[in-house]
Amino acid sequence: MRYLLTCHCKKIKIEVNFEGKISNLVKCNCSICKRKGAVMGIVGQDSLKIIEGEEYITNYKFHSKIANHFFCSICGIYTHHNPRRDPKLFGFNIGCIDELDDKQFENIKKLDGKNHPLDNDGK
Repeated sequence: MRYLLTCHCKKIKIEVNFEGKISNLVKCNCSICKRKGAVMGIVGQDSLKIIEGEEYITNYKFHSKIANHFFCSICGIYTHHNPRRDPKLFGFNIGCIDELDDKQFENIKKLDGKNHPLDNDGK
């Protein structure tokens, strides 16, 4: 399945491809995810392609500076990110896909990003 992901102002357009039905949805409790409140899908780097508006994408890094959190510089909507647990993956905001609604999904995994192993300096 192929979906079009857009920010609120539609300046950013991203194609997300899934093999089969959408699964692997997560919600995280780290400091940034808690505040953005997004349900996120996770795909490999070949499954997400920016098709328009790359010039409007802004990157925010904090703390360990491993994860990249991307959002629109015009409307401020979080569109996607590279998680620090595996920066080769893409997490994306399913709320940015008009035909999807997180209420239609039953198994949304809760991630404990608040207690991430990288925060413990390997202890």
